[in-house]
Amino acid sequence: MGIGSIGLPGLILIVLVLLLVFGPSKLPEIGKAFGSSLKEFKKATNGLISEDSNDSNSKKNNSDSNNQ
Repeated sequence: MGIGSIGLPGLILIVLVLLLVFGPSKLPEIGKAFGSSLKEFKKATNGLISEDSNDSNSKKNNSDSNNQ
């Protein structure tokens, strides 16, 4: 049972509960904060992935030059 199996009725129920708990005026602020957090997370993750691939390429190039 993953998040993908929630379905439309589950999403509607979640949105209604959020409206009841936070109210309609706070939801746009929460959505904006969640979006910016997700954007920063993706940026950091992509940075780590690119650093890792650069490190592996650098190590590969160093081992190739040592073998010659």
